[in-house]
Amino acid sequence: MDKLKMHTPDVTQDNIGKIRDLFPSCVTEAADETGKVRLAVDFDQLRQELSDQIVEGGQERYRLDWPGKREAVLAANSPVAKTLRPNRDQSVDFDLSDNLLIEGDNLEVLKVLQESFLGQVKLIYIDPPYNTGRDFIYDDDFSKRAGEYLNLSGQVDDDGKRLVANTEANGRFHSDWLSMLYPRLRLAKKLLAEDGVVFVSIDDNEVDSLRKIGSEIFGDSNFVATIIWQKVYAPKNSANWFSEDHDFILVFAKNKEVWFPNPLPRTEEMEARYKNLDNDHRGPWKAENMTARNPYDAGVYPVTTPSGRVISGPPTGTYWRISKEKFAELDEDNRIWWGKDGNNSPAVKKFLSEVSSGRTPQTLWFYDDVGHTQDAKKTLLKYVPFEHTENVLNSVKPVELVQRIVQLATKPEEKAIIMDFFSGSAPTAHAVLQQNKMDGGNRRFIGVQIAEPLPIPEARMKTIFDMGRLRLLNVIEEFKAEGEDLKGFRVLKLDASNMKDVYYRPDELKQSDLLDKVDNVKDGRTAEDLLFQVLVDWGVDLTLPIRPEIVLGKTVFFVDDNALVACFDTGLTEDLVKELAGREPLRVVFRDTGFVSDAVKVNVEQIFRQLSPGTDVKSI
Repeated sequence: MDKLKMHTPDVTQDNIGKIRDLFPSCVTEAADETGKVRLAVDFDQLRQELSDQIVEGGQERYRLDWPGKREAVLAANSPVAKTLRPNRDQSVDFDLSDNLLIEGDNLEVLKVLQESFLGQVKLIYIDPPYNTGRDFIYDDDFSKRAGEYLNLSGQVDDDGKRLVANTEANGRFHSDWLSMLYPRLRLAKKLLAEDGVVFVSIDDNEVDSLRKIGSEIFGDSNFVATIIWQKVYAPKNSANWFSEDHDFILVFAKNKEVWFPNPLPRTEEMEARYKNLDNDHRGPWKAENMTARNPYDAGVYPVTTPSGRVISGPPTGTYWRISKEKFAELDEDNRIWWGKDGNNSPAVKKFLSEVSSGRTPQTLWFYDDVGHTQDAKKTLLKYVPFEHTENVLNSVKPVELVQRIVQLATKPEEKAIIMDFFSGSAPTAHAVLQQNKMDGGNRRFIGVQIAEPLPIPEARMKTIFDMGRLRLLNVIEEFKAEGEDLKGFRVLKLDASNMKDVYYRPDELKQSDLLDKVDNVKDGRTAEDLLFQVLVDWGVDLTLPIRPEIVLGKTVFFVDDNALVACFDTGLTEDLVKELAGREPLRVVFRDTGFVSDAVKVNVEQIFRQLSPGTDVKSI
C-alpha cells in the first residue's frame, strides 16, 4: 500500500523534470549537501541550448533584478511540511460552508493550497503592505535550503514576531518588499483558473515595482490595466507637496486572450438620457450627432429637412458618418430626428432597447461609486466593536470597492472562488457575501491572514485575524436576521505537519530511522486533523461536505459522500475493510498502524482489488 507524502510538492524537482523533457542533455545528477544524489540542471549547457550563438560569458540583457531575487525564487519553489488544522469552535456552519478563513503565513498557506485549488481560483484580490516605512512586511527567511523548509514549524523569532518594519534606513527598502511579494504572486498564479485574474492595490511607493514583477510573472502581454481609485473625499492640506488622493489597482490576467471584464450595470443617469419625444413605438431613444471629423468620401451630400429646408452638407471640416444610401434607409425607418419642428440638422436615433444592457468599465473609479477610506473605516467600526481606537486599521478598503472588482471578474451563476491572501479585516470576504446577497450569486471566498497581534489585545480579539473573523461573524448574523439563507465559513489554521519529523523526507531516511518510531503521528492530533492533511496532500477541495459515521464501532469520515473515505482509528479489522470496500469509494485512506494485525494490513489492497478495483488505496 502506497503512503501519502504528507508535504507540499518539491517544485524545484518538478521544474527540473520539465526541463529534462525539453532538454535531456541539460539535466544531470549531482550530490547535494547531504551526499544524496538528486537531479540538477547544467546551466551552462542550458544557456547554450537557448542561444543561437556561442555563449562565452554573461551578457547584458533586459531583465528585472534585485538583491535577493534568487532567494525569492527559492522561497516560492521550496516545499514546506505544513498542514491545515480545522477549528470548529471558531467556524460558522462548519459542515455546510464552502468558504475558508485560514490563519497563517500566506506564503506557506499558498503552498499548502497548491494541489487542492490548482487552476480553480477565478479572482484574486490582494491589498499587500504598501511599503511606506511605517507599515510592516513579511520577514521571510530566504537563507534556508529547500530541505530545511520541511523542518520549519513556526518561522518566527525568539519573541514570536513574524513581521518587521521596512524603513528606508534598511538599505534594502525596495528589494525586501520585492522579495516578499514575488514568491507569493508566483504561487498565486498557479491557483488561478485559465480565465482568472489578479487585482492588486498599491500606492506610488511600489506601483512601478509591482508592474515589473507582475509582468515578469504573468507575462507583459497579460497586463490588463492600471485603475486609479479616488480614495479620499477631501484634500489633505497638511501634505508637503501634493495631497495623495488616489491609489492604484493593477490588473493581470492569467491569459488575457480568454479573460474579459464583465460589463457594469447601466446607471440611472445613463438611462435618463433616453426620451421618446415623438412617441416612437420602439420606445425611448436619444439623438446622436451624425457628423464626424474623419475624412469619408461618401459622407458629403445635401439633405432636405421635413420642413423643406435644404442643407447643402455637413458643417465645414466634418462629414456625415453614413453614406447617402444608408441615410435614406434610416430616414425611411423614422430613425432620423429633425427636431420638433422638422427643421434641424439630422441626428440618428439610438434606441435604449437596442443598446447593450451594460457599460464598459473605465480605469478611473470615483469614491461616489466605490467608496473612500472613511467609508471603509465606518463599515469596520459598524461590525467590529473595538475597545481601543489604536486597533482600528487605517488601510482597510471599502466593501464597495472590492464589490466592483467582484462584479467585473465573476458572474452570479458561477460558483467562483475568490481569494485574498492579505485578508486583514476581511473586506474581501465581506464583499463576496454582500455581492451574493445583491445578485443571488454562489461565489465562495478563501481569506488568508497571519496572526499579527493587535497593538492592544482586546477581550474578543487578539490579532488581525481575529478582527476579520469577528467582522464576518457579525455580517453573517445581520444577513441571517434579514432572512438571507447563507453559509458561514470554515476556520483552518496553519500548523506543523501532523506527522513526526522522521516522516518528512522518506527519500532521505534509513531503515533504522523508521524502526525508531512505531506511530508516525504526533501526539495531540485528532482524526479530523489527519483528515484535513490527507485532503491537502491528495489535492481534494477543502470545502467539500464531510460526514462522520460509525461503522462497525469505528469512526469513518465520508468526504463528499464517496469521493474520499478515511478511517484513522486503531484496531481495524478485515470486516471493516470489506464493509468500506463494498461502498466503492473513489479513494480510501487508513492509518498505517491502525490495523489489528499485519495480516489484515497486507490484505487491504487485495480486498479492494476484488470488491472495488477502482478505489485508490493509501495510508499515512
